[in-house]
Amino acid sequence: MNLHSLHKQLSYLPDTPVMPALFVGHGSPMNAIEDNEFSQRWNELGNTLPYPKAILCISAHWETRGTFVTAVEQPKTIHDFYGFPKELFAQQYPVKGFPELAVDIADNSKNFGIEPEYEWGLDHGSWSILKHLYPKADIPVIQLSIDYTKDMNYHVELAREFNYLRRKGVLIIGSGNMIHNLRMVRLKDDDFNTPYAYDWAMEINEKFKAKILDNDIRSLTEYRTLDSSINLAIPSAEHYIPLLYTLALKEKDENVIIFNDRVIAGSLSMTSVIIN
Repeated sequence: MNLHSLHKQLSYLPDTPVMPALFVGHGSPMNAIEDNEFSQRWNELGNTLPYPKAILCISAHWETRGTFVTAVEQPKTIHDFYGFPKELFAQQYPVKGFPELAVDIADNSKNFGIEPEYEWGLDHGSWSILKHLYPKADIPVIQLSIDYTKDMNYHVELAREFNYLRRKGVLIIGSGNMIHNLRMVRLKDDDFNTPYAYDWAMEINEKFKAKILDNDIRSLTEYRTLDSSINLAIPSAEHYIPLLYTLALKEKDENVIIFNDRVIAGSLSMTSVIIN
């Protein structure tokens, strides 16, 4: 199916200039309620980015066998964590879904077997950043799952299928962390967000940034070969994969901007990316 026919099917969304795409290092769920350098930057972005007609979020926290997209009218706020203050569990992000868009995405991606899903809502990989980006919760949001059975090339190719959405006012956000090893987290002064990094984490973070700025998505897809310490940085891939979804959307002559460039708690990178 060509791009023109896809646009015709999405006639309920007007054509727009190409929307940016984001990868956001979401870090601790506490960022949802804390006023810190990361949440402040998310708030600034929400005030400066073009206002989207809808948001498609790919979160590290929805892994499935097969690929699904939420098609619910009112996605629930999922509190998929434990051991945090009651204030965090009380948070709600009462945004609308966009079932029509979700079904169209599924229909337009038949080669990838995407299916609408009617039970999932928004996990904290999505709502914890969206509540700072768009605190009014007035933009429809749908979420795409990560098929844990697929290789990195599948995710890159699937992401490229979504570029037509950027011309329909849809903001695509990957949410995860480039480096994410909770078993090796080290806190200083009981502050999760204190900038502190193992040497290997800093080195890998710098390698990732260099590859991102060079638009070397092939090396990033084959990330296991990049460094001898890569298994420390990425013991499992679910937090890394959303980065690939964002980078795969980059078109010729688009710019890459790095923001929130910090490694915290020893083994967690908040480094984030804007494509525009």
